[in-house]
This record gives sequence, C-alpha cells and structure tokens, in this order.
Amino acid sequence: MRNQIRPLILAGAFAGLTAVCGFFKIPLGFMSITLQTMMAALAGILLGSKWGAVSQGAYLALGLLGLPIFTQGGGVGYVFQPSFGFLLGFPLTAAVTGLLAGESCSVLRLGLSAGVGILAGYLIGTPYMGLILNVYMGKELDVWTVVKTGCLIYLPGEAVKIAVTAVIAPPLKRALGRAELI
Repeated sequence: MRNQIRPLILAGAFAGLTAVCGFFKIPLGFMSITLQTMMAALAGILLGSKWGAVSQGAYLALGLLGLPIFTQGGGVGYVFQPSFGFLLGFPLTAAVTGLLAGESCSVLRLGLSAGVGILAGYLIGTPYMGLILNVYMGKELDVWTVVKTGCLIYLPGEAVKIAVTAVIAPPLKRALGRAELI
C-alpha cells in the first residue's frame, strides 16, 4: 500500500496543476490557448504512462462532477462544449507521452514523446469539436475548416509548449526520482 501513496498524491497534484493551467487562457477561435496540454504531457513524463493518465482522468472527473475547473466552468453539460474533446484527450496524451518517454531524460526523446502524445490528444479533440460544432450547434463546417480552426492555429503554441516540456522535464524527473513511481 505504501508504494501507491506517493504516485496517488502526485497524480492528485497534477490534476490540480492541470486545473490551474486552465485559468491562464488566451481566447482564440472556438477554444482558448492554455498550458493544459503541456501539463498532460508533463504528467506522462514525470509520473509514467499509468499515473499520468490517472492524473488527467481525475481532472476530468472532478470537472464533470461540477467543479468549475474547465476553462469555461464544469459539470456534465460541458460535454457539449466544442473544446471538451481536447479535455478527453488529456489522459491519452499523458499515457502516450509516458509510454514513449520511458525512463529517458533525453531532451530530444522527451520532446518527441510530448509531441506524439499531444498529437494523440488532438486526434480525439479535433473530430469531437467537429461533431459538436456540426451536429449539436448546426454550424455546417467542412472537415478542412474544422482542422484549421481546431488544430492548425494551435500548433505553433503547442510546439513552444513541447519545447518547454522537453527542457524542464529532465531536471524535474531526476528530482522526483521517477523510478520510485513504477
């Protein structure tokens, strides 16, 4: 049981950090730019695939239970927000990033891992956004417009977040002693 306490506490801390990162936002298009995708990738790198995904799943659960921790509030009705699919992608982002990063402290490998993990989250978020905009909100947007407005305009910011994650993760990883989490 003792071996599960530390990762559980860290998963809770990353759920909280992801929530805090949602409050610092720059509105752009149908969504806002936040540091949440960076936090999801960082959770995967520092906590590993399993506990990183748990941290992001806890964040989602708390928001869906009604805590106003998403960028525009919280509650079950939030599933009808165009950006909700990206939130659904956070556990996958953490899991994929953690799986690919492994024990490495290489800036290049961590950057590539974060990039692939964030892309995995976009593979959930972008189609979900298209579904909500077209089916629920009746916008009648074509696929290219959804990709431009829900994905492409955010990629430069994601590249910066990936680079920052790759640089700050190695010292944080050494400080946390990630080997003790597995």
